Amino acid sequence: MKVNLIPTLFVKQIIRISFWICCLIFPVNKDKITFASYRSSKLDGNLLFVYNEMFTRHPDYTYQFLIKKFNSSFLGKLDYILHMIKSSYALATSRYFIIDDFYFPVYLVKLRNGTEVVQLWHAAGAFKKFGLSTMDKTFGTSAEYLKVVNVHSNYSRVYVSSKNVKPFYAEAFGMSTSNIKNLGVPRTDFFYNNENKELLLHKFKQLFPRLGDKKLILYAPTFRGKSHYQDDFISPIDFPLLKELVGKDYAIIVHLHPYMRMGKSFDIGNDDFSCHVEGEFTVEELMLIADILITDYSSVIFDYSLLGRPIGFFANDLEEYTRERDFYYDYQSFIPGPLLTDTRSLADWLVNKEFDFQKVKEFRDLFFDYQDGRASARIVDDLLKKD
Repeated sequence: MKVNLIPTLFVKQIIRISFWICCLIFPVNKDKITFASYRSSKLDGNLLFVYNEMFTRHPDYTYQFLIKKFNSSFLGKLDYILHMIKSSYALATSRYFIIDDFYFPVYLVKLRNGTEVVQLWHAAGAFKKFGLSTMDKTFGTSAEYLKVVNVHSNYSRVYVSSKNVKPFYAEAFGMSTSNIKNLGVPRTDFFYNNENKELLLHKFKQLFPRLGDKKLILYAPTFRGKSHYQDDFISPIDFPLLKELVGKDYAIIVHLHPYMRMGKSFDIGNDDFSCHVEGEFTVEELMLIADILITDYSSVIFDYSLLGRPIGFFANDLEEYTRERDFYYDYQSFIPGPLLTDTRSLADWLVNKEFDFQKVKEFRDLFFDYQDGRASARIVDDLLKKD
């Protein structure tokens, strides 16, 4: 046994014992729903939209929230052991335990009759590989770890955007496609409220008046690193050069993945051309007000395709990323926009407005069976449906 698995085994036993004790003492509450996530410090994204829909229909239910962003420091890990003991109680007593990412305690116990774990995976569509699909990659879980923690097990239901991605989720989670339902991505309901964009633009201009009335580019690169561990992010885009080439017409908003941190060498001016937006807006809100999206391998492309706006792909390390993680589709033929590898080619694409809206539409139609802003309602309908 590898030494680094000993702490995992120790925590595993603590959670199992806690869960077992809770099962002995407490019954399953058929009206209790728990929402849990490691990704954020507040309820947001898919969890928030499903909770709002559920609460509108059933304010009488008991709701528990285990929303705590993981801190990979030593003290942070100790704090999380206590948090996972609390999670064990919720897992033992809830009718539905709803998550949006990897959630450690779920994979360590045998669920009670009357409890279901519902996975509202944070990424829409199927782009870069995840879960068990990355077993043969440096990014993925090792076979040794899987012997100790059966990751992505115990899911009763998984909700996805399209029937076309169900086989990929079945592979990633090691489960049957019959329990994977293509009812939509709850957070995308936000895009269908016509008042949201006007309110957000007003708020944005108040907070960032220096950006004026320029066309807004959202730069949202994918997560780099492994699990909750990552290096400082260094942008491959030369921001001073991009400003020189397109600055009078455009402004760029940088939004990093919640697990990422901006490196000190990240040359962003926070001036009349660029700004790093952190905390004031969710990525969904930024997508709604952005005229153009630039990313590399982020699954935000699926959400953004619903808006029918241009998407550019700045990916100058494609070969390396493919070796580390890989994709469910051939990257270059899959992406609904140009592959850009240097700042000048990005600037040329923006200045010349070489936007292929038809390709974005075809991409959207492939990955969303519903485009009506009612994903949350369909999912809650399914959860509340009598057997």
